[in-house]
Formats: sequence, structure tokens, C-alpha cells
Amino acid sequence: MRPFLKWAGGKYRLVEQIKRRLPVGTRLIEPFVGSGAVFLNTDYKRYLLSDINSDLVCLYRTLQRHGEAFIAYCKELFVPENNNAERYYELRAEFNASKDPWRRSALFVYLNRHGYNGLCRYNAIGEFNVPFGKYARPYFPENEMQYFAHKAQYAEFRYEDFRTVMRSAQTGDVIYCDPPYVPLSSTANFTDYAAGGFGVKDQEELARLADQLGQAGIPVLISNHATPFTEVVYAGAIQEFLSVPRFISCDGNNRGKAKEVLALFGGQ
Repeated sequence: MRPFLKWAGGKYRLVEQIKRRLPVGTRLIEPFVGSGAVFLNTDYKRYLLSDINSDLVCLYRTLQRHGEAFIAYCKELFVPENNNAERYYELRAEFNASKDPWRRSALFVYLNRHGYNGLCRYNAIGEFNVPFGKYARPYFPENEMQYFAHKAQYAEFRYEDFRTVMRSAQTGDVIYCDPPYVPLSSTANFTDYAAGGFGVKDQEELARLADQLGQAGIPVLISNHATPFTEVVYAGAIQEFLSVPRFISCDGNNRGKAKEVLALFGGQ
């Protein structure tokens, strides 16, 4: 099942490879849930799903609690008269000003499907600032939202830092981490890298926590770019490598293969 949100770095294309490497357990914990592709396509009894994007977590909780009524409300925004730049920017401004979780969550779905490339981006003062996407007929993900709402009955959603979420893990839990990736280019500099405020120290701390939990009998699987840096910080893990199609140069027509790593701490 595809996620109902477009999401940069979403793991839908890698779900089968990830599933094969996830250990058996009672509950799956995802500290970086994103669009929820792994959650939607696995079969654990329970889930603990977290993210530092408060709008994302609020949307998931709203869909979990209200299901069909909320889906029908969202669908009302997907009409031709809302698919133009003027109306998009009006609704984007309303989203940024709104304090109502219900309305803001519905607008988040609208912006995700009508904005440029499905990006989720905020400016320095926390305002959503993705431009209009100019799609002929934006898709309303009704079936995908229904499936998510059904499966969400077995999940707990949190708006918490990865450290807090991972430290709450108990025996029987399995953790899957999909953090912001380290730079792929050999010329990239960590001092310029802080996607979502997630820099080199966060990457190192994530790896340390994963190692500690793995040694305590709680397996942790992490996906990331395969680089000399990840090779070192994931040294205590079983590392498996994948080649994933990706644009890897400034030339958008040059599609290459990016090497990714799945690092399992505490695996058998």
C-alpha cells in the first residue's frame, strides 16, 4: 500500500528490502515515521510512530480518530476551483494562520498534493512556503487514507525527538530508523548539512543509541547513504548495501545509482 502523502525520501520503493531485514517482534518503533511506508506494509501487532514535524503527527492523529468523516472533509478541498495559484496561496496562508487541528490537518493534505513536488518545507519563522505545483488534476488519496486510518488503530503517534522515543523501547520491540540522510557527494561538508536540524552529532548519537539498544537485545535497523562516515559509525552493525536509482548530479537528466546501507544493530 502506498502512503497517502507524497514525501521526499519516502521508503515505499525499498519496503520489501527493509521488511526482509526487520527482525520479528511485538511492536515496531519508528522515530522518523515520515509518510509511514514501512508502517503501512509490515505486520507487527502494535506500532509506536513518531516525528518532529508537528503538523504530520497532528494529521495522523486526526485521521486515526475521525477516519471517514475527516477523509470526506479533506476531499472537499480537491475541487477544480482550488487548483490554481491564487487559491493555493490563499489556502497556504490560511494554513499558516490556523490554530485549529482539524482544519490545519486537512489543509496539510491539500498542500501536499497541490504543492510543488509534494515538498514539505517551512521558512525560518515556521511558515509552510512550498510554491504551487501546477498539476492538471491532483490526486485525492481516498483509498490510501482509508487504509491508513484502519491500520492506525494499532498505532500510537508521538511528536518527540528520536532520543526520547528510542529510550522508551522495551523487550520485544523492534526499531526502524530512517533519519535525514548524510551527504552523498564527496564534496559535501557536514558544516553545511543540517536537514531538519539533523547534523553530524545527531547521526553519531543515533548510531550510539542503536548500538546500546542492540546490545540490550532490542534490534535497531537504520537506513542511510553508504559513505565512509556511515561505514565508521555503523561499524557495530551488520551492514547490507543497496543500489537505489536517484538523481546524483546537478544535471536532472543524469540518473545514477546511489549506494544505500541498511545497518542492523543487535541482529542475529
